[in-house]
Amino acid sequence: MTTRFLVIAAIMVVAALACVLVPMLRSARREGRPRAPFVLALALALVTPPVVLGLYLMIGTPQALEPAVEGHADLAEATGQLQASLARNPGDAHGWALLAQAYSALNQPQEALDALDHLLKLKPDDPDAMVAWAEARAETSPSHRIDDASRARLQRALQIDPGHQRALWLLGISDFQRGQYADAAMQWKTLLPLLRPGSKVAAAVQQELAEAEARAGDGTRDGALAPADPAPASSSAAAAGKISLTVSVKLAPDLAARVQPHDTLFVFARAVDGPPMPLAVARLQASALPAKVTLTDAMAMTPTLSLSKFAKVEVAARISKSGNAMPQAGDLESAPVEVATDSRSPIALTIDKVD
Repeated sequence: MTTRFLVIAAIMVVAALACVLVPMLRSARREGRPRAPFVLALALALVTPPVVLGLYLMIGTPQALEPAVEGHADLAEATGQLQASLARNPGDAHGWALLAQAYSALNQPQEALDALDHLLKLKPDDPDAMVAWAEARAETSPSHRIDDASRARLQRALQIDPGHQRALWLLGISDFQRGQYADAAMQWKTLLPLLRPGSKVAAAVQQELAEAEARAGDGTRDGALAPADPAPASSSAAAAGKISLTVSVKLAPDLAARVQPHDTLFVFARAVDGPPMPLAVARLQASALPAKVTLTDAMAMTPTLSLSKFAKVEVAARISKSGNAMPQAGDLESAPVEVATDSRSPIALTIDKVD
């Protein structure tokens, strides 16, 4: 079907070009103009489509013209093919960039980081690659903190492209994680005018900026009060942003055969009455079980959604076969445990059910 379609398309292109060029050739002959340019154009029109078709069928991928089937399996298969291609041609910078994006979409940050390492060897001053590297490195860290190496690359990216929006955002996150709230506010003030006014992204940055300025000692931004915490924890430790939940996780013996060492273990906390986004996440290999982790504000996905903003949270654990943070069929889970964020008692979780 695909080959037939290509042949028909080539014939139609030839016919259409011939309808245009033949009359031009006849007109040129009547008017005494040179025929060579028109003859050459007609020859190219007749020869090029079949040649291109032949080359495409020989070295291309005609199946790519068939309707795409979206899904995790298709992306994983395409990623494997791209990886094989890069093994044969490791100097393909564009290929490494695509591979990193694919692994990021598959929520495999370590593989994305490896691809970005290859890309940065080929293009060491690519700001997009440096920013993506910093993101992937933070995702592979159990604490999700942006470390010194990542900060250095973000700062270098901004030297090359001072208006790089993602670099400004992440560097602000890094400053916030380190308690350098005035510096975080400065990064986000620089970022805000670069965003489309009224967009959801701009609104989110405005919220983070207000939070940073409030913590830096300036409770206003452009004359407006910084937004109040949605459900603040009551303890002095929470007010100081020093929430710390100690969690021990074990696997039920009857599920041990279902777990492979390379499976991913997520330990996370979500607000009892709040958004579904985790407030803190620790990512480990399943081989670490039984495991003990500490969830803190430093593990927040965003500064304004952290443990210290909520009085109660649900703590749970999940083993993912795919490494994807989103729950999928076949994942192994624990029952969630509700705790107060100012609690100092250890939290025990047992992974004992299959999703």
